[in-house]
Amino acid sequence: MPRLFVAVWPPDEVLDAVAALPRPDVEGLRWTSRDQWHVTLRFLGSVESADPVVDALAGAAGSATEAVLGPEVGRFGQRVLHVPVDGLEQVARAVVRATKRLGKPPEPRPFHGHLTLARVAKGRRVDLRPLAGAAVSGRWSVGEVCLIESRLGRAGARYEVVARFPLKGP
Repeated sequence: MPRLFVAVWPPDEVLDAVAALPRPDVEGLRWTSRDQWHVTLRFLGSVESADPVVDALAGAAGSATEAVLGPEVGRFGQRVLHVPVDGLEQVARAVVRATKRLGKPPEPRPFHGHLTLARVAKGRRVDLRPLAGAAVSGRWSVGEVCLIESRLGRAGARYEVVARFPLKGP
């Protein structure tokens, strides 16, 4: 069964800003790669078929918006380093509304847009505090959301775009 999520991909100039951040070699910390940098709007998990998700998202993904990256690297507890991304809250709500009966139930917490930089390996302890705080910023116009299939492998997750959904004009 495919493992699916809905996401926004930043453009190259924003990815360049993220790529310029320091990525020190820290035992127990796995850095994500450029091809994995996205903002998840909704994780659906394993589904029988992508077709119902494609149908639900067609024309229902919301309005075009501007996303704002930064202003600095943050952390979620002691497990994840990330860069916050604001401006996608309405798009995420529209995606959740359109897909709420599909896949894994939507998260019961507010949406916090972010791009994941690194994760602490299971069973490891890494102090992420010294790695947080680096300045990074960027802005981009978001004109589409993507339905993505995630394939797990030894080298980490690999993503394939299943479908693209244009957002309505401003």
